[in-house]
Amino acid sequence: MLRRTQLPPWIAHALRAQRGPVPWSAVARGALAAGPLLLVAVVVGRTSLGVVAAIAAMLAGINDRPGSRRGSVRRLGVPAVVGAVGLFVGTVAGDRLGAVALTVVFAGLGLFAGGISAVGPVASASGTQLLVAAAIGAGMPLPESGWERALAYLGGALWLVLLRLVLPTPGSLVGDFRFDGERDAVAGVYDAVAELLDAVGSDRATARRAALTAALDHAQDALTGPRLRRYASSSAERRLHAQYAAALPLGEAATALAWAGEPVPARASQGPRRLAAAVRDNTHTGPLPAPSRSAPALRALDDALLHAAEAFDRGRENRDLHTRRRTAGDLVRSVFGAGGREYGLRVALCFGAGAAIAQGLYRAQWYGQHEHWYWLPATAVFLVKPDLGPLVSRVLCRAAGTVLGALLFAGFAAVLPRPEGLIALVALSGALIPVATRHFAAQTAVVTVLVLALVMVGGEPQAAVSRIGETLLACAIVLVVGHLPMPGQGGGGVRARLGAAGRAAYAYLDHVLSESGGAAHRGADARALRWTLRREAYRALAEARTAIALAAAELPALARHTKGADDVVATLERLVDTTTACAVHLDDSGRLTPWHLAQLNELLHELAEERDQIGLRMPHAPEVPLAG
Repeated sequence: MLRRTQLPPWIAHALRAQRGPVPWSAVARGALAAGPLLLVAVVVGRTSLGVVAAIAAMLAGINDRPGSRRGSVRRLGVPAVVGAVGLFVGTVAGDRLGAVALTVVFAGLGLFAGGISAVGPVASASGTQLLVAAAIGAGMPLPESGWERALAYLGGALWLVLLRLVLPTPGSLVGDFRFDGERDAVAGVYDAVAELLDAVGSDRATARRAALTAALDHAQDALTGPRLRRYASSSAERRLHAQYAAALPLGEAATALAWAGEPVPARASQGPRRLAAAVRDNTHTGPLPAPSRSAPALRALDDALLHAAEAFDRGRENRDLHTRRRTAGDLVRSVFGAGGREYGLRVALCFGAGAAIAQGLYRAQWYGQHEHWYWLPATAVFLVKPDLGPLVSRVLCRAAGTVLGALLFAGFAAVLPRPEGLIALVALSGALIPVATRHFAAQTAVVTVLVLALVMVGGEPQAAVSRIGETLLACAIVLVVGHLPMPGQGGGGVRARLGAAGRAAYAYLDHVLSESGGAAHRGADARALRWTLRREAYRALAEARTAIALAAAELPALARHTKGADDVVATLERLVDTTTACAVHLDDSGRLTPWHLAQLNELLHELAEERDQIGLRMPHAPEVPLAG
């Protein structure tokens, strides 16, 4: 009998790819972005500006992920604005500074961009575009001034944003055209509630609860994008907000049922599924099956269904999305905390070293007369990003993708007419990016073909071989810097996420315990705050889980720094689940039982032991009364 050989995590991650349907709307946007921009620029005789605009559209296309139209403005627009600033700064620095001074400036930019990347996904994408654009501005010789390049860059990215706002997407013809992504996201929450109810009492419940958290996070992000007014400005949008808010008590009740572990009647999930269909089709719900009311969580589920029916069929409005703006203290803590400091230092070293070596090779004419030396530092920026996977996985995928892309381009360049054939290749590559983002190697191969085609249209000779050599150098730099010891404890990113999850979990628990003080603490405002705190706790836990999974797939020399972190986050998840069950019980009876209090105290004691074992600093836990 043959035994299956289990691959090491750092190899298995490099071979893993995301799955899902082809995002045809994103493919269409990619085809209409970089290629047409370059074509127009060539026709009007401003090819170099067209190259810059196409690069910006390509980078925006990498960030063009599924979601709402409103959310895409921030997800694509903010990094584009920061990238335009980076291009201007890089152009000015490259024109006026020598090699040593430019290296110092780039290292400083890397420290800044790495620090702000710890704030969140949009900040991380902004930091990446800041550095990549700065490298292009300094290392790509173009006849235009810095402000002209910056405007062209911004225009290229905004062209893709415009395509995202104007072109139809699947589901956009149902109801209001503006809310296709939002409507699908809210419907996904109700589907996730139904799937969790179906999984109650089985070993799938934990995974389904995590899927509900992901659906709620996605819906929150979709609904809280930028708008001209502070609150929803149309009846359709306010109605959608109310439908999202109505899902929160359903999710709370379903989580409490999953925590209890006793299977529920099959009809319990029918109501949430009908609500999901009503959101997706923009119709009324019709009659909803009432679940059994034999337990507190089932009674809460029934009440939540009645509340949802009122929000759906009577058009009850609710503007509260149960989110809070991050305070200045939260942002400072993210940037200057353990995660921000460690990542900032690594980015500064990689970007600075990449720029220094690239300039040295350029001045020594190591690869001939090619003047575009930006590839090495720009590659180092992508490689150092933990968002794209574990370190060794990123390096392997980047090296393989660059070799494949360079070889493919060399073949295309030998047979395609210029410039029309290369422009068509740019358009094809742009269309492939939304599909290629499912695997870093595939994305690298497509981007390599696109960029090599762009710079050849701009007048650079064939440079496929030199790009392979520079990529391998960047891989070596990032591997060395990634394993260098940094000040403080290792695994700073994971520890920062765990600390944030602990603070959010304790804040949620403290609020629920305060609700047990009497009816005055269980009003509508208190319940709304409770749902906000619950959302923050589960979101922080999901982010910590993601960071831990990436760290566990590193080489043993790096993975050892986060050993035991998965035990801490698992206990925190159980604590938050138990707190949710306590909240539902409080709504039903007005007080917590000795058994609930004993469960909370046991989890807090277990968490304290696990936290001490890995040396994790967390705030003091709330005081839970002793059972009995």
